[in-house]
Amino acid sequence: MTKDLTKGSPMGLILSFGVPVLMGCLFQQLYNVVDTAIVGKTLGGAALAAVGSTGSINFLVVGFCIGICTGFAIPAAQQFGAGDEEELRRYVAGGAELSVLFGAVLTASTVALCGCILTAMSTPADIYQRSYSYIVTIFAGLPAYMLYNFCAGILRALGDSRTPVLWLIGASLVNIVLDVVFILAFRMDVFGAALATVLAQALAGAGCLVRMLRGFPILKLKREDWRFDRRRMGELCLMGLPMGLQYSITAIGSVMIQTAVNGLGTMYVTAVTAATKVSIFLCCPFDAMGSTMATYGGQNVGAGKWERLNQGMRACVTLGAAYSVLALALLYFFAGPLSMLFLDGASAHLAPLARQYLMTSAVFFFPLALVNIVRFMIQGMGFSPLATCAGVLEMAARGGLAFLVPAFGFSAACFASPAAWILADAFLIPAYFWCCRRLAGPEGAKRRLAATAAK
Repeated sequence: MTKDLTKGSPMGLILSFGVPVLMGCLFQQLYNVVDTAIVGKTLGGAALAAVGSTGSINFLVVGFCIGICTGFAIPAAQQFGAGDEEELRRYVAGGAELSVLFGAVLTASTVALCGCILTAMSTPADIYQRSYSYIVTIFAGLPAYMLYNFCAGILRALGDSRTPVLWLIGASLVNIVLDVVFILAFRMDVFGAALATVLAQALAGAGCLVRMLRGFPILKLKREDWRFDRRRMGELCLMGLPMGLQYSITAIGSVMIQTAVNGLGTMYVTAVTAATKVSIFLCCPFDAMGSTMATYGGQNVGAGKWERLNQGMRACVTLGAAYSVLALALLYFFAGPLSMLFLDGASAHLAPLARQYLMTSAVFFFPLALVNIVRFMIQGMGFSPLATCAGVLEMAARGGLAFLVPAFGFSAACFASPAAWILADAFLIPAYFWCCRRLAGPEGAKRRLAATAAK
């Protein structure tokens, strides 16, 4: 089930590895999409707005979990590329310990501060209680997110991009059934939707953990693998924390935009919620490209094959450009009907607002593709702090547009994400070439010698 991305055609490898990752992204988003669709269609626009108003803070916290777990897997990908199984196991053990620690701290702090956060975001009073019920349940289930994303990250680091998606498919089906049972049969309102998501995520995480423990002899950890090593833990944090902060810093900008939209009223919150759910689903290929390039970059740097980095970059950028055009065409014709998947009849008049939000973003999908491809490649190459800088720029762009929303209205909110993507690209593209030059210099020579010695 492992896949070596250091040999063969980059385009073929990216497609064969990336398609299962894409399926995983789609089914990961299916959790929230199904929740939102069922909530919007059965409980009405107010319930939909309640779930949607928590979207940015949800992304901030859950995104941090995803980011640090992805970062913890990068040293494993590099050691797999280098052929050093002993170091690989020690990095896996260290990453597991850090995941448990961060999961516990995040769960306790977010549950305790949940009410304060919603108040600070100016959540409308008519949806506040429902918003709290939904997001506090998600926060209480953060250990399930940590379990899945860490195990899935390690499996992908070894080239196995299929197992995570297979478990997500099963978990998504369970999520749909639980949504229907909790919301329609037990009448648990938005709490039922959140509980269904957490339980399904826990199932996917448990399945990936079992696969790690039983399916990969290379991952059979010994007692000495768990021995604390300050250098190794520091390296894991150096990879994981910048990636987690990158997600969270980016999300802070989204929180600022969400707060500004909340100030426009429930009608706009509902429209943005519907549009965001459609957009997130259509943007899954960009997320898959990013995750693929993180593993591709990590393995090839670990193997000392710098020349394959640009080859992989060109192949993935070509895929990103082609999909950007396809997604724009799809939204041009179907933005309205797709938005209605999340709006009930009483909220149908909000479809034009949702279409405006979607089309504004779609015109700039190629800059978004570059953000994901280049940023994750940089992280896989071992330069995670640079990706965090791009996140700061995204936050600044979204924050600047958020301040314009009271003066320019809904249109300013529509342009917030495109502005963030363009500003991030202006930094990331030169940063990538700088990283390539670093690898071509003395630092790269040392890494190449280490990889050769390990083999």
